[in-house]
Parts: sequence; C-alpha cells; structure tokens
Amino acid sequence: MNGAAVAQKSLQQAGRVENDPAKVEAFVGLFNEVPVRDLIANLKTKVEAFEVAGRVFPLTLNDAGEAPNCYICCPTSAYIDYAVDETRNFAAHPSLRRALDTLIGACAPLVRASGLDRQAQLNNWLYSTNPVPLLDRPTVASLRSALTARFPERAIVIRSLNDIADPATIAALKAEGFRMLAARQIYIFADRSAAPAVTKNLKRDRKQLGATPFERVGDADFTEDDYARAEQLYNMLYLEKYTPLNPHYTARYIAEMHRRGIISLAGLRRPGGELVAVTGLFENGGTLTQPIVGYDTGLPLGEGLYRMVMALAQDHATRRGLFFNMSAGAAGFKRLRGAVAAIEYIAVYAGHLPLRRRLAIRVMETVLALIGIPLLRRFEL
Repeated sequence: MNGAAVAQKSLQQAGRVENDPAKVEAFVGLFNEVPVRDLIANLKTKVEAFEVAGRVFPLTLNDAGEAPNCYICCPTSAYIDYAVDETRNFAAHPSLRRALDTLIGACAPLVRASGLDRQAQLNNWLYSTNPVPLLDRPTVASLRSALTARFPERAIVIRSLNDIADPATIAALKAEGFRMLAARQIYIFADRSAAPAVTKNLKRDRKQLGATPFERVGDADFTEDDYARAEQLYNMLYLEKYTPLNPHYTARYIAEMHRRGIISLAGLRRPGGELVAVTGLFENGGTLTQPIVGYDTGLPLGEGLYRMVMALAQDHATRRGLFFNMSAGAAGFKRLRGAVAAIEYIAVYAGHLPLRRRLAIRVMETVLALIGIPLLRRFEL
C-alpha cells in the first residue's frame, strides 16, 4: 500500500473507533474492584489502563501458566482448543474432520512454542470483538517501545483487526514489525455512510419484530431479575448450543457493565413476565459491536427470537449511523442481511523476545496465511 493509499485509508478510518476515557476508566475500575471470575467465570487476567500519545486503552496481562484460559486472553485456547471444537461443523464429512484434527494436532507444538499466552494485550475489552482505534505509525512505534520496555518477556498483542475497518492501522503495525496472525472470518454490516438497501430477510425480521406478542424491553427497563435471566439466555446460546469455550459472562458482569454505562441492553419478554431474548450493545466511537446475545433456545424456531434480537442491533446501527461489526458465526444469516465477510487478524510484536519464540510466531503467520485463510473463506468459519 503506497503513501497516498495509506493516507486515504486513514481518513476513512479516523473517528470510526474512539476509546472514551471515562468508559475505559469505568471498565478498568470494574475489573479491579470485582474478582475477574465473578464477572467472567472462565477467565483469569489482570486489567489496567495504558496511555500513549494522549490516548487511553484497556490492557490485559496474562501468563502461560494460566492456560487453559478463555480464548480472549489465551491464543493456545483460540488456535488449539477452539479450533478442535470448530471441527464439529464437519461431522457430515468425517475424512475432512480427521484431516483437520491432524493438522491442528501438528500445529499445537508450534502454538505452544510461540509463548503467546504470556502476553500484554492492548485494547482488550474482554469481548470476542474489540474495535481498534486508528493507530498511525508514530503511535505504533511509541506503544511498541513503551510496552516492550515495561514487559520485556511478554508478546505484545492486539486482537480484532480486519481489512475493512482497519487497513491503515494494519499497514502501520506491519511497518513497525508486527506479525498478522489470521484468526477467523467475521461479518461487517456495511459502512453506514452509504446505507445499503434493506434486504428481503431484514425486512422479514423487522416485520416479525413489529408483530411479535413479546414486549420490547428498552435499556432503562432492565431489573435485577432481568440480569440473572440475561445470563441464562446467553448461556443457552453461546455456552450450550455453541461451545463452553466462549466467555462465561455472569449476571453480575452484565449488571455492572450496564450500570456503569459501558454497554446498553435491549430485549424481548413475555407480556408482564420474564425475558425470552436479550442483547448487549457496545458503542465505541462510530462503531457498534454486540458482545451479548441470548435467547430461550427451548422455544420454537418459528418465534424468530434470534432474527428479532439481531434486527434490534441492526436497527440501532442504522438509526445511529454506526459501522456494525457483527463478529463471527451464523455466516449465511448475516450475509442475507447485508453483511460482508472479512478476515480478522491478531497483531503480534515479538521483536524483543527470544529467537525460538520469534521463529514460531513467524511460522504461524505463514501457515495461517497459506492454509488457515483459505479454510476460513471456504467454510465461513
């Protein structure tokens, strides 16, 4: 990418994500006031604030001895345990599933040799998707210098980068020696500066949302009972239907994040009764993510709970003119509602680490580029 192209991409990216210092302070304060496991039951980490070039970020610190740990702070869980779990999607193709299991097993020693679990992770909001503010090359150089001096034995990690939202930041990181490790395929609800046509499926979702007998629950309407029910609904979808490797967000986490103004909540409930669907929305500058989604999976599919709760988020993005990163999963569903695919990367700086770790990370980057990305695109993982 030449200088003019980088400048143009920087203009497009500027302001799309802006960490609010008050929100960072509230987030860091929460994870220092309350034991982490009371908030995310399968996570061990330390959270602090990091400031560079007049901007503030949440920073997490982890050590290899804490593995197994939730993948949001533990690359061995992401690249080994989660990858093995994802092979369940190939149950109808046993030969392919065996081949993938063999490939993951062969790569496992490489991932461990990288030492990536011993890390300082910048901009980690402890979501599966953490929108990254625009980082120019001088800022990257400053944060790299500061973090490697302070943490000489840790890899420096930034998750959730993609070519649609972050091309200028990726270029700056690469120029300063960061390696780009492909992680997964995610879906972007197109840039709201040029609102896309409403698809047939999205129209159907909105129609069902308008006709449903369930009551809509606004951000100001959540009660203590609703927080507990929100945890149950999230667990039904993300831990029971998908995989227990996902973050175990607790009722206390949902309540505290909501009360402190870090996330907003919306949902659907039985008339005068309990929640049947919930979503938590995180706004960062002009970008929206949806870290909490849950619904009563025991109800008939015809109720359309997932469709409606996703429509709540898409309507929120449209109404507020937000760039909506819909994260991974449900590929066909998201494509039919106007989202486009992008490969998500983890940026890693290891220039200050021992040669063995640097080489392992470099080989990981190559293997993921040559084998991982084609698999992610082919199977929409």
